[in-house]
Amino acid sequence: MPESYKILVIDDEESILKLLSKELASPERILHTANCAEAAREQIRKNRYDVIISDIRLPDGNGLELLTEFKDIEPDGEVILITGHGNIDNAVEAIRIGAYDYITKPFRLDRVELVVERAWQRVCLQRENRSYKHSQNDTASTQLIGKASSIKHIHHLISKVAPTEVPVLITGDSGAGKDVVARSIHTASRRSGKPLIVKNCATLQKELARSELFGHARGSFTGATDNSDGLMTFAHTGTLFLDEIGELPMEVQASLLRVLESHTFRRVGEKDERTVDIRFLFATNRNLTQEVEAGRFHEALFHRINVFNINLPPLKDRREDVPLLVDFFLRKLGQQMGQGEYTVSERAMQCMLSYYWPGNVRELRNVLERSIILSDNYVITCNCLPREIADQPERDSETGILSLERMEREHIIKAIDFFSGNKLKAAEALGIGRKTLYRKIDKYNL
Repeated sequence: MPESYKILVIDDEESILKLLSKELASPERILHTANCAEAAREQIRKNRYDVIISDIRLPDGNGLELLTEFKDIEPDGEVILITGHGNIDNAVEAIRIGAYDYITKPFRLDRVELVVERAWQRVCLQRENRSYKHSQNDTASTQLIGKASSIKHIHHLISKVAPTEVPVLITGDSGAGKDVVARSIHTASRRSGKPLIVKNCATLQKELARSELFGHARGSFTGATDNSDGLMTFAHTGTLFLDEIGELPMEVQASLLRVLESHTFRRVGEKDERTVDIRFLFATNRNLTQEVEAGRFHEALFHRINVFNINLPPLKDRREDVPLLVDFFLRKLGQQMGQGEYTVSERAMQCMLSYYWPGNVRELRNVLERSIILSDNYVITCNCLPREIADQPERDSETGILSLERMEREHIIKAIDFFSGNKLKAAEALGIGRKTLYRKIDKYNL
């Protein structure tokens, strides 16, 4: 889910605006208010709102008109209406034409909070489902770049497993390129012309996870005003890639196991089973064996998805691939920005080869995108690189070996960075006194 969302509260009573503004205030929400229909329209023209809370009766209009106008602009947004007991018929009509829910005056604040949060979850679900319907393979590169023996072995594994229908579990550190392996498998499979649906399980909300995966029937829960398909339906005849499978809520894992074993599922609120034809790919940066032992992952599901495992090494273990990846990303980013061909200075390349890349290939791409912006004359120098990379020590040009002084300098930098600048803790970890550490900081001009 995105980190924050926008809410517009519309009511001609100042006390209600203040009350809801105070109740709904949180770091995750950006809240605006309007005291009439015209002011609300002005706000809607200026901002993109995710959820609107509006009184049905306004001095210069009504919430039903705003509902229709808002839905035309933002079809995936949701509207919650406030009404008095005497206007329940209007509220029911509003639900029929697309409102998410209604709240009657006087209202309970905990009820408002619950309805708003569920409306926002539905907004996210609808937007993601809409994007899945138009999912295309060209949204990301399907090229696995590298000449390291480990990458050559992965290419071999992909060529063997892609034509089959067995589930594949792709493991490796965050940013190592697990999604690229998944797309490579799909592209080389018999389903390459069918949809590839990608979902990061870490973004699934516990309350809506089952609905998002399997869909739901109208009326199956509060806010389910229409029948809705889930990822299983969108991926039918194609491939479903569930990234960060270790984050899948336990209560949904058994249902996923059932799909893998029987190729059938039920939408939330339905009794009828649906048959589905899907190739499953999974990825995780967790140790699922440990997760099973800790009771956080379904053992039977683990054995079912771990039929064929591909482990992707971190970038620090295949540094010989850094120049190839740099060349690939520079060409790709240069094309995207409509600019010329970029090159990297010898010293800048040496710094990137020496760096340990905790964020892996993803971090390398981000660094290069930043460096392009800072570069002059299409040349990326050390001045374009982040400090932690530009400060990499030089190596002997023939042996590639660092001097003891350079190694010590590098080690001190990592220790200080690890403890977020706390020099006392860094000194303790290095096994030296704090005064000694300060002397070395002065010596190496850190």
